[in-house]
Amino acid sequence: MTLRDTDSLHRFVFEHTNVRGELVHLDATWQAILDRHAYPEPVRDLLGQAMAAAALLSATIKISGSLTLQLQGGNPVSLLVVQAGADRTLRGLAHWEGDLASHDFRRLVGKARIALTIDPGEGGDRYQGIVAAEGASLAASLEDYFAQSEQLATRLWLAADGRRAAGMLLQQLPGVTEDADAWNRDVHLGETVTDEELLGLPTRELLHRLYHEEDVRLFEPEPVSFRCSCSRERIETVLRGLGYDEVQDILREQGSIKVNCEFCNQAYEFDAVDAERLFAASDQPEVPRTRH
Repeated sequence: MTLRDTDSLHRFVFEHTNVRGELVHLDATWQAILDRHAYPEPVRDLLGQAMAAAALLSATIKISGSLTLQLQGGNPVSLLVVQAGADRTLRGLAHWEGDLASHDFRRLVGKARIALTIDPGEGGDRYQGIVAAEGASLAASLEDYFAQSEQLATRLWLAADGRRAAGMLLQQLPGVTEDADAWNRDVHLGETVTDEELLGLPTRELLHRLYHEEDVRLFEPEPVSFRCSCSRERIETVLRGLGYDEVQDILREQGSIKVNCEFCNQAYEFDAVDAERLFAASDQPEVPRTRH
């Protein structure tokens, strides 16, 4: 029995060509999202595809920060956000309302836009590219993004269900290759993959099924996992930014300050004692004496 790959990203190249590829499988990573939010099936599957896409796209660039994939502006899915870290960690969320009778991408997102934001980390400048989500699928819309914004031939295959999310990417790198037909041939073979194969077959078996006549070099897998970057310390920083008076106003009105992270559903609560501690920290500016 061949064991399938779990929570891993594989890179591969077609030898003597300018074509590279990646395969990702999300298992516990995907379940961590589903354990925190009860998404309707069409939204769930679209978010799973976006999770796989973000993992694949983040692996095509060298960053120490993060890549954020965002789809916004349509209906019934009004917002979808996935963030992938350089350490191969993922988190994601989706907002929706109204009729969810169809899995059709165009009916789910309407007139939406796709934004890819790259934060290189280490003080580098952030970059964002935005295109209209006009493709027949999320994969097709992302391919349009690369064609318009990056002028880089890219093909994506994405699939997700209630157990697993997976994806495959092919990309043609700039430069001359001795095998001029390699890109067209590899894409044509890739088009034969089914969602069931993408979700169910181990990487080596899937690549052999698709490309057994090609010279493919497969690299060692990289682990992928769910992780949310929220923390109590980050929320405290936000509250300090609001200022003492505004925090006190919220406490008087609500009794406590409750913050819920949309990504991981973690709840944070601050009472009056917590608030006093925040603004009494030694590294904070002196608080005016006219407190009430």
